[in-house]
Amino acid sequence: MRTNAPELGADFLVAFLNTLDVEDGTDRLADDAGFAAWAGEHGVQPGDRAETLGVREALRAIVDGEEASLPPVGLTTSCGEHAVELRARTAAEAAVASSVVLSIQGKLRRVKLCGGEDCRWAFYDESRNGSRQWCSMEICGNRQKARTYRAKREG
Repeated sequence: MRTNAPELGADFLVAFLNTLDVEDGTDRLADDAGFAAWAGEHGVQPGDRAETLGVREALRAIVDGEEASLPPVGLTTSCGEHAVELRARTAAEAAVASSVVLSIQGKLRRVKLCGGEDCRWAFYDESRNGSRQWCSMEICGNRQKARTYRAKREG
């Protein structure tokens, strides 16, 4: 399966999910100007912002292992020589297309949200056994281990 957007796949999906920065309390899609700028940086049209926010919310839940209803988006397909193309024009379509491609490849489970409650940054788990829990062991992993240690000492 080929896609017509240059960055579709894990990198695009992780970047899309990280338009919401829980730790900093910022949202690149919060207003039309930020949304248009982000979409332009990633080679897609912005599309409908409300639809895109709904897709992001659903995909963040899905990669976090929760059930979610994904809003319908308009993807188109076409057939070429020895290939099927998945066409995504907007940010929401590209995020859903990336998820579909990763699902088919069996790799969507490797897109995760950081286990740090104050972080929740999306990352692609490249560990051999797919067991990585934090976006950064040095930062979020150490924070969580310190919290667990303190809780055991106090408890």
